[in-house]
Amino acid sequence: MNEAQYRLDSQLDLLQQYLIVEKGLSRNTLAAYMSDLQQFGMFVRARGAAMFQDLNREDIIAYLAERRQQGIAARTLARELVSLKTLYRFLRRQQAGTADPTAQIQAPRQGHHLPDILTRHEVEQLLQAPDTSTPLGKRDAALLEMLYATGLRASELIALTVGDVQTTLGYVKVHGKGGKERLVPVGEMATVQLDDYLLAGRPQLLKARSAVHLFVNRSAAGLTRQGLWKIVKKYMHQAAIHKPFSPHTLRHSFATHLLEGGADLRSLQHMLGHVDISTTQIYTHVVQQRLRALYTTHHPRP
Repeated sequence: MNEAQYRLDSQLDLLQQYLIVEKGLSRNTLAAYMSDLQQFGMFVRARGAAMFQDLNREDIIAYLAERRQQGIAARTLARELVSLKTLYRFLRRQQAGTADPTAQIQAPRQGHHLPDILTRHEVEQLLQAPDTSTPLGKRDAALLEMLYATGLRASELIALTVGDVQTTLGYVKVHGKGGKERLVPVGEMATVQLDDYLLAGRPQLLKARSAVHLFVNRSAAGLTRQGLWKIVKKYMHQAAIHKPFSPHTLRHSFATHLLEGGADLRSLQHMLGHVDISTTQIYTHVVQQRLRALYTTHHPRP
């Protein structure tokens, strides 16, 4: 490792400790930041610079332009710019008088990307797909019901412990981004499936072994994000639902269906764990789009 790379890596190590200790970023957010900055570090070294402070505003613009030419989407570029701004704010904090070359750089304009959602009928097909006569089927039925009933992120769902779920009171305690906790209500159908899993499914999977996580696999270990993805993918296929999907599809469907049912935006923001309500407002665009499609399809004079 040459001296320039050592210095850059040292700066990133200090930033990482700062983000963990003082900002309390989640593991996934932290990993995204550091991945962005490692990528940026290669650009810095290619410019012959020994430290991040050696670059100026024109260098940053050149980097973003290069990334754009590589086919990086505007949404990803915006996230990478946030990572760069975080880095340079930290460096100014560490050394007074350090210039911030990102200060006057605006994020690239992003078009509205409306999330993919399921119809209510498709949700019913999906939720009925697991075979609840088996322990894994009981787990999967409870898991899918929870995703749709609460709108949890995939990472939040797999992090749940048995103690986080209060089926008698009808809520779940969620550990969200940045270590923030929130209470989210759970509907009757989801609590029925959860009770069935806790009483008759989970004990058979554990086989007298102990586990903290609510949702476990055959080895009595908590599910991974990849494991959750495979489960959702399996039942989407079984339900013959042919559209783009991910574990987040049920989160998007949960939010859209609540708004269609008359839920207010602030309550939805709390349930989803969004810091900024503008993030929640994307679902109003989804509802408007669906209303326009409904009007066009059924009105005699569209």
